[in-house]
Parts: sequence; C-alpha cells; structure tokens
Amino acid sequence: MAIVNGNKADVSKLYAQDMYANDALGAPTELVDPEYPVVITIAREYGTDAHEIGIALQERLGIPLYDNELLIRAARRSDTVVDKVASYDEMVAAEMMTFLPDRFDARTTADKLFESLKQVILDVGSSESCIIIGRLSDYILRDNPNLITVYVTAPLAERVEIVQRRRGLTEAKAIKLIKKMQRNRELFYKRYSAGKRKLRQGKDLVINRALFGVEGCCEIIATAYELKMRELGRM
Repeated sequence: MAIVNGNKADVSKLYAQDMYANDALGAPTELVDPEYPVVITIAREYGTDAHEIGIALQERLGIPLYDNELLIRAARRSDTVVDKVASYDEMVAAEMMTFLPDRFDARTTADKLFESLKQVILDVGSSESCIIIGRLSDYILRDNPNLITVYVTAPLAERVEIVQRRRGLTEAKAIKLIKKMQRNRELFYKRYSAGKRKLRQGKDLVINRALFGVEGCCEIIATAYELKMRELGRM
C-alpha cells in the first residue's frame, strides 16, 4: 500500500475500515439467524448517568448489564491490566501513529486494546440477550437483526447537576469535564467506525432523562424490548 506524503489520517481511516469490514465482525449479513439474541445498546451524552437506567433495565427484564465489566473482560483477553484498558475507555489516544515503508501498521496501543474490547462485545452480544452501555456497541453489533439502539440525552443543566453531585465538582469544573468527555466520545465513534457512525446517529430510541427520569426511561426501553420479544415469539 502506497502512503503519499506520510498521510497519517488516511492510513488511520483505511485501518479502521479494514477492522470493521463485515467479514471481520463475524456477524450475519445475508442470512438472518432467528435465534439471534435481542440486545439493547445504550449510547449516552456524558453526565446522563445511563448506568442507572441500565441497572433498572437489568432488574426489570432479568437480563445482564455490561458496562465496566467489558473492560475487565477486555483486559483478560489482551493479557493486560484493567487500568490500562480503562485509560483508553471511549477515548482516542494522543499517541503518534507510526508505520514503516515496507508494511502497513497504523495501530496505536489504544487501537490494539480496542480490538480486544470489540471482541468481548461481539462475544456477549451474539450469545445472550443483554444490555450494553456505550463503547460503540451499536455499530459493532449493527448486523444483529434484533438489536435495539438507544441514545440517552439531557439538557446541559441537568447533566451538570448530575456530574456535580456524583463527583463533587464546582459548576465550572463540571461543565469543563462534560465538554471534554463528550468530545472524546464523539471522536471515539468517528475513529472506530471509520467515520461511518456518529454518537447520536441512527438510534431507534432517543430518550431525554430529564423529562422521563430513570424509571420512565427504563419503561420506554423495556417496552421496546418486550415488543421485539413478542414479535420473535419469545414471550
């Protein structure tokens, strides 16, 4: 592969496209598996504390919730420490990409660790009905015909209040953190979907936590799950 003028952005994009080709994902594309599990993926704006909604869903539906557990499994798969995986969680590394003229390798440490995380998401998302929080799971599992994709949002003021309460920050510091982390998530989606998916894009449900609260959000998502299960004849 020729690299003109050391174009790192192009190399990164090509690598990401290769990583997420349908063959690499190993998910069904032409033949639909009627037994494929119903999986709920929850993307979220930073500060909405969608984990609370996930816990409520887990209790309501009786299916497992995967959030930080994904990082633990990814660390085991990559034979590294959890802290190292967590340091790249839903972020794009600031490392400089390196590659040599005689080979193509634009992978940073973050890319390699994300590969482990992706495989964990594929494993759990193809083996059981479950709830998965973030980590580009809606894109990774996009070929699952029984996928329900959710985006949890809330006005900035509501998210600032939640972050202040959870982290004990001033309003100014909470706003700064929210903006930084939200930007990281958006860049994460862009990089690892090769620019094909945005954080807010293409979700089945967009739910305002400030309007519906945790229980209301849980009720809406659970209803969608139960409707899908009935459609498949599993309830």
